[in-house]
Amino acid sequence: MPEARILIVEDEDAIMEIVSQALRRHGYETASASDGDAALEKIFSLRPDLVILDLMLPKMDGWEVCRRMKAEPETERIPILMLTARRDERDVVEGLELGADDYMKKPFSLAELTARVKALLRRTGERRESRIVENGDLRIELDDETALLRGTPLDLSPTEFRLLEALARKMGRTASREELLSKIWSFYGGDTRTVDVHISRLRKKLDDGKSPALAINSLRGRGYRLVWE
Repeated sequence: MPEARILIVEDEDAIMEIVSQALRRHGYETASASDGDAALEKIFSLRPDLVILDLMLPKMDGWEVCRRMKAEPETERIPILMLTARRDERDVVEGLELGADDYMKKPFSLAELTARVKALLRRTGERRESRIVENGDLRIELDDETALLRGTPLDLSPTEFRLLEALARKMGRTASREELLSKIWSFYGGDTRTVDVHISRLRKKLDDGKSPALAINSLRGRGYRLVWE
């Protein structure tokens, strides 16, 4: 049986075919869409295990596809790997802020693409033992991926949940960007901007206006630290 179903959203036929062949060689089932409208239709009908999403698409761009996916409970937890040919960092940041889990810039290595796909699927499909990480008014229940702050559930994406777990396990101690990148995304020496964007989103969700505040401190040149303030 196929290991997972992956939807490839790409308007360049040659790239779509190459990526599809590479993924099928690794045992994945693939489906494809060449524009944003078709992509959303297949996302809601097929419920793929992962979406490889080009940003520059006809009819509806990748940002809007991502936004609509993350706005619906039935698709918000499907991981997204963005592809972009643009060099403007703001494009990448916008995609990550909308909820994408990872990104690659064109041209890319098929070996790296399949490795990133495998890492994302492994992260979202893990079946972990029932465990609880608890500190003060923060409670993280790993069995059902629930995080509660002062008894109120936090609305976190799978990536944000893993990031909070990693920081909570080192409460009060510094985690470097490289450490978080390798732990959450399973890559060493990658673009640490990915970490920064997700930290920014997570920081906003932890701010409930109450005291003591659960804060993520930035330490220049060192990384991040989760603390009560």
